[in-house]
Parts: sequence; C-alpha cells; structure tokens
Amino acid sequence: MHLKSFLYSHIPSFLMRPLYYVYEGHLIDEIQKGTIPRHIGIIMDGNRRFAREIGVLTMKGHQQGASKIEEILDWCSELQIKEVTVYAFSTENFNRPRKEVNHLMDLFERKFYEIAEDERIHRNRIRVKALGNLNLLPQRVGKAIRTAEEATSHYDKQLFNVCIAYGGRLEIIEAFKKVARKITDGNFKVENITEKVIKDHLYRAGPDPDLIIRTGGEVRLSNFLLFQAAYSELFFCDIYFPAFRKVDFLRIIREFQKRKRRFGT
Repeated sequence: MHLKSFLYSHIPSFLMRPLYYVYEGHLIDEIQKGTIPRHIGIIMDGNRRFAREIGVLTMKGHQQGASKIEEILDWCSELQIKEVTVYAFSTENFNRPRKEVNHLMDLFERKFYEIAEDERIHRNRIRVKALGNLNLLPQRVGKAIRTAEEATSHYDKQLFNVCIAYGGRLEIIEAFKKVARKITDGNFKVENITEKVIKDHLYRAGPDPDLIIRTGGEVRLSNFLLFQAAYSELFFCDIYFPAFRKVDFLRIIREFQKRKRRFGT
C-alpha cells in the first residue's frame, strides 16, 4: 500500500471530521456559483448489503437508510433544491420475504406519522406527497401517508415525493388509462394526445428531474421515473445508501454543474 494511503486509512474518523467540514464548505461555495438543480431523484440502494457488511439485521439497514433521507432533505434545503423524489419501495419489492415487507410497512407507517410532526419539515415548509399505486399498501400505511400529506399540503417551498408501491411502467400504463377513459367518455380526441398530456396524467405532473442519483453500485434505473428521466443526468456511485455522505452528495452536484445539457440538440 502507498504510504500516504496507509496513513490516511489509519487516521481516526474523529480527526478526519473537521477536514470534511472544511471541504464541504469549499464545495458549497463552488456549487453556489453555478446552476443548482431544481429537481433531483434518488434511488436509495444498498440498505440490505450495508446491514450485512456491518453485521446487523436487515431492518437496521433500512432504518439507517430512512435516517439518511432526513439528512439529504437538510442538504437540499441548504442548497435550495426545490424538489426531491426518492425511490422508497417498488411494486417488485412486494416479492421480498414476507417478514421483511412487513417490517418495511411498519417503518413506513412510523416515518410518515413522524413526518407529519417533524419540526424541520414545517420549518422548511416541505410538502410531502406519496407517488405510486397506494391501493397496494396496507390501510394503516395509507392512513399514515394521508396524515403526512394533509399536514404539509399548504407548503410550497420544497417538495418531497416518496415513490412507494411505485413502478415506472405502471405509472405510464395508469396515465394512458386515464386518457383512454376521457376518450371513451367523449371528452378527448386521440389526435390531441401529446407528451404534455401524458405527463399531466402521471402520478405527479411537474418538472422532470435534472439529475438522478443511484447509490449501491448498480448501474440501472430499475423502473424509476422512466417517462420523466428521458433527459435527466444520471450519477451512479458504489457507496451503500446509509453510508452516503454530504461530501459525496456535494461532489455529485458539482459534477452535474460541469455537464453540458443538450436535450438532444
């Protein structure tokens, strides 16, 4: 091993922390001189592998991942990023072991109730919305979601979308069904179908994500925001989601600012 690498790897973390704070401040100063993304999407991958690696139960990994979301919202508020969309639970995730799914439903129920009373959510005026086929969720989770949405419905400073029981293909299918019903009822004509019409019938009609971040080392979208991600900048990192640091996030934002977005032109 290179001597510098050896010394760095053996420096206690509490000694490195002040250096990270200084570096984070430097990155923030750089980022604020450039274009801040309006909307970011995050595929939160690696909770289970993180738990296995540190030798704890799978649910501990999910719990730490949930706590990481709270940190990320703080980071986004600091940079004045208007909208954050996270991939919390896909339609395919229902195929995981029943015990794990039940634990996740318990976690979602608890977290949505916590969101409804979270002082930071109210201080930063964050509106919370769940995106997906919510009918697939247990009633108790649906009730918790409605509580969080109603408690934050009048906020507009920042939007926090939680994709739960979500699938990008399913979202597109549901949008087409809504348009088809209008055609059947005589309220719409086939020739009037446009990209904007489809977008307006998705789970949320709003600006597409400027960038999508996936943690955990996998390089794919996994059915996340398929319609909306057409021209999103994609960033993949090897770090498991619970271990994702502010400095990692800031580096990605800085790299995003270096890219020239051409939108096909």
